[in-house]
Amino acid sequence: MHEIHDDSGGIIGAPRMYEDLQAEGKQASLNRVARLVSLNGLFGWSRKKGRGAKRKSVRAAGLSNHLKRDFYAREPETKWMTAITKVVTLEGKLYLCVVLDLFSKLIVKLSMHHRQERHMVMRAVEMGVWQRQEQHNVILHSDRGTRFTGGDYQRLLKQKNLTSSMSKVGHCADNATCEGFFDVLKRERINYRQYRTRDEARADIFDYVERSHNPRMRRRLANENNKFTSLLNRP
Repeated sequence: MHEIHDDSGGIIGAPRMYEDLQAEGKQASLNRVARLVSLNGLFGWSRKKGRGAKRKSVRAAGLSNHLKRDFYAREPETKWMTAITKVVTLEGKLYLCVVLDLFSKLIVKLSMHHRQERHMVMRAVEMGVWQRQEQHNVILHSDRGTRFTGGDYQRLLKQKNLTSSMSKVGHCADNATCEGFFDVLKRERINYRQYRTRDEARADIFDYVERSHNPRMRRRLANENNKFTSLLNRP
């Protein structure tokens, strides 16, 4: 319960906590959950009438926007971008986290979970690092969500020789490449499906990335390389 509360940024109360525990297969009544929430001080933010105040997100100390909206990368594994989107199923919400290489636009790795939690993000990053060809430093850009500003995530990036880059508040265009991928994914696949379960959605999204998006990006990259080679070989 402490982990669920932390992953939500400290905003969920007993009803949402009960739903998340049920989704994870934990059996407990709503009354018991409410009692444990109260005993442990895991109170949520009450919803206000009209426009409520949003919890202010702050960029962790010492972090900068190293990307500066320069989405062009000269080499692979030099600039990565990560972001999260929501997918709706009849079983409930599913969250998708991707790590995208700005050189090739390939999805390096993806991870999915029924909650927006830091472990989902860290899994995607760890798997991406594991398959890297080189060990030089990589800029990894994200927004300022609590999943990316948390201590565990920041420590992981330092251990794996990744430079954490973050936007300032209100700069959603800084994640334009990831958001563009999510838009195409939804237009070409998700919007035409009605997923009965989260597992069905997971399988379909993985199929789209591995059999549609990544092969398309590899073909595009190969065509660009062929054009460049032909220009060099001109007399």
